[in-house]
Amino acid sequence: MQDAALQYSMMRSFRRDSDVKADKLAPGTVRRIARFAAPYKKDLAVFLSLIVVAAFVTVLNPLIFKKIIDDGIGGNPPETGDRALVLGLALLVAGLALFDAVLQLWSRWCSTRIGEGLIYDMRSQVYAHISKMPIAFFTRTQTGALISRLNNDVLGAQSAFTGTLSGVVSNVIGVVLTLIAMLYLSWQITLLSLVLLPVFVIPAKLIGARLQTLTRESY
Repeated sequence: MQDAALQYSMMRSFRRDSDVKADKLAPGTVRRIARFAAPYKKDLAVFLSLIVVAAFVTVLNPLIFKKIIDDGIGGNPPETGDRALVLGLALLVAGLALFDAVLQLWSRWCSTRIGEGLIYDMRSQVYAHISKMPIAFFTRTQTGALISRLNNDVLGAQSAFTGTLSGVVSNVIGVVLTLIAMLYLSWQITLLSLVLLPVFVIPAKLIGARLQTLTRESY
């Protein structure tokens, strides 16, 4: 109970400390991070290319379904439609599904390769740096803090490259391509959906800002 109360009081003191929330990245931090990613620039390029291709494949399916409904099922004669067209497009959808599965496996392999490589490089450098510290450093520093640097902090940096980067790229490309496809299918429904967009975006933005503050305080 005393330990829990102590931790709670420490967290409250962190929340009251405006320096924790207002802390900014030191100059040169982004450049140092980029140096870690430099050996994996080819893998990153392939990884991002796979994400872009997967986004195109995802957008193609609604366009194919439109072709099936309009020209295949609703073709001439209306009683039978164009069976050859429906069969061909259905096979195309199945092929795209298999192709998308291959893309997902390939992108996951690239993500794992990049992420595990970054973990190895960062942990090796941190361990080499700690090994060169004087004995007095280990008497002043808690063992848990050192283990946290080697484990938790490195994993957070790795997820920034593989999880956050891929999420940002895929979301941006996906939104742009989806918007283009929606405008092509029906600009009226697209405008109606854009009118309703703030209903979903504003709460998500408010919650996201709050989560960002809490995460920054926890670090």
